[in-house]
Amino acid sequence: MTKKINKVLIATGGTGGHVFPAYGLAKHLIDKKFHVEIISDKRGIKYLKKLNDVKISIINTSSVYNKDFLQKFISSLIIAYAILKSFIFLIINRPNLVFGMGGYSSFPICIVAKLLNIPFIIYENNLHVGKANKFLLPFAIKLFVARKELTGIPKKYEKKICQTGNIIRKEILNFKRNLDNEENDKRIKILILGGSQAAKIFADKLPKILEKCHNDGIPLKIFQQCLPEQNPILLNLYNKINLECEIFNFSDDIVNYFSKANLAITRAGSSMLAELINVKIPFISVPLPSSAENHQLKNAIYYEKNQYSYLIEEKNLDEKLLELIKKIHKNKLLLSQMVAKQKLYSDVAVYEIIDEEINKIIK
Repeated sequence: MTKKINKVLIATGGTGGHVFPAYGLAKHLIDKKFHVEIISDKRGIKYLKKLNDVKISIINTSSVYNKDFLQKFISSLIIAYAILKSFIFLIINRPNLVFGMGGYSSFPICIVAKLLNIPFIIYENNLHVGKANKFLLPFAIKLFVARKELTGIPKKYEKKICQTGNIIRKEILNFKRNLDNEENDKRIKILILGGSQAAKIFADKLPKILEKCHNDGIPLKIFQQCLPEQNPILLNLYNKINLECEIFNFSDDIVNYFSKANLAITRAGSSMLAELINVKIPFISVPLPSSAENHQLKNAIYYEKNQYSYLIEEKNLDEKLLELIKKIHKNKLLLSQMVAKQKLYSDVAVYEIIDEEINKIIK
């Protein structure tokens, strides 16, 4: 490519797992003096509110996977309309480069970019390539991946892979936990994260399990993320058992809670796990059983295998979580040993690698 890249479009949408990397990438490219625009669906917009200096447009789309015939037909019409809107958008705005951040929300823009001869890069942060990215791979100029252990890539496209690390917000990469008072604090301070969709099972099951821990004399403090309508229910449950807690709703200001906890319980979405390992908080992954191609379980297995975290499958939550918290209470060295392992991992070079790859494209 001989034309200088100065106008970049980022296609994202859906859950925070796709949108937060888009947010981090947009902020970085703006710092590097690129003109950046974002396409998202309505679901993703709420995570992008702080990007005041970026034009954000909405194109809603759909997926045809795991649906019956009628649902697939309706979804196909929605996708066709999204492709038409994407075509009009790209003709009018004509970016020099497109980033597709994974998931079906990025599909219409990327496929039209190919038709209009606009180069695009796709990003995959799970351990198994997603369906949309796998479809787009033959047409992409590069596939940025969080980890080299990614599976599901046909051998003939392996040369397109560039391991960048996880694209996460710079405030996460620069975060330093204050551990000065940890030795004197005997409490297990648990941060409960259900992801951008706030896992209902965490609100339903965890208070009961944590009550048993509390009754067994394990000192706890709870910071639990939930849906707004769950706030009074959870507060009432914890207050009844006299368990110290803070209840909050999904927020992009999660850094405030990273400073307070020494253990997290979380779903196994790739973006959240990446943030937790980079801020060096030991965590327990509880993968969403219905995640596409069971990608959350694959993510969680990778982190457990490398001793960065614990893994409990949802079906075993009642039995295994109580057992694990008791084990940690008896030996808090387990948490410091996990932090030591996490310190061997870092995504701090991610934006430097992205800059190098963009410079190669320009040349």
